[in-house]
Amino acid sequence: MATIAVSGASGLIGSALVALLQSDGHDVLRLVRRAAVQPDEVGWDPARDEIHLAACAKVNAVVNLSGAPIGKRWTDHYRKELVSSRLEATHTLTRTVVELGPEVTLINASAVGIYGDRGREPLTEQSEPGTGFLAELVQEWESVTSPAQEAGNRVVLARTGLVMANHGGALGPLMPMLRAGVAGPLGSGEQIWPWISLRDEVRALAWLIEHEIAGPVNLASPATTTNGALIRAIADGLGRPAKLRLPETALRAAMGGLAGDILSSQNEIPKVLLESGFTFKQSTLDDLVTWLVAEED
Repeated sequence: MATIAVSGASGLIGSALVALLQSDGHDVLRLVRRAAVQPDEVGWDPARDEIHLAACAKVNAVVNLSGAPIGKRWTDHYRKELVSSRLEATHTLTRTVVELGPEVTLINASAVGIYGDRGREPLTEQSEPGTGFLAELVQEWESVTSPAQEAGNRVVLARTGLVMANHGGALGPLMPMLRAGVAGPLGSGEQIWPWISLRDEVRALAWLIEHEIAGPVNLASPATTTNGALIRAIADGLGRPAKLRLPETALRAAMGGLAGDILSSQNEIPKVLLESGFTFKQSTLDDLVTWLVAEED
């Protein structure tokens, strides 16, 4: 079994990943931003580029899930936070991985946003990046890991789609409205949402730790689903209607720049994961709805 350091361990994905890794018998070190730490924690300060390196000496892999949440209104100030929170953390962890030696793996969070708004074009790991704020941010974010790649460390860029869970993730703001029967498609509803269940997200991250895969990896269900079909299917599973469409103008007024990301379309294909032998527990929209409804009970 391995020793794995995880940043962002208290978040939606991080906490679920830690639980899975521990259940699989791995030792987990949580990277926390405070001086007083517990035995399974390591103190660090990305803003000052500092980490307690000695505490990481036995680490086999580092999983970087740090970054301010995407799902808030994108003011100019918050855009700067989205950038700095990712680049600072990734710079510190990349340097740490290099100093620990080439046998240490870096699993670095990335995002489907790198592809931009691409309609129904199939997007594999070999697809070119898109344009726009989020695409440019993710490109810069991934580039910060270059020193580790050049030093011979195995680096994985986990390009995660929209994580589906009952509480938090992409459905966080929508689930209360879906339960109340007052939700519906966002904008036209025809944009493709590259979703992945929280369960498969953490299973995929654990798979990437344990298998010799490097470079960009798309983390999304192999199902191709529009926003409208996804929302209607979940509402139907909950026994609720989903007829109240939120117009694009209202979404842009409420969410600012984030609305562009919500309304964009990315047909993300998990080519590398599938070719490596990974199997999804929620590979279809029906699987997802069944799992979400079961989690409600």
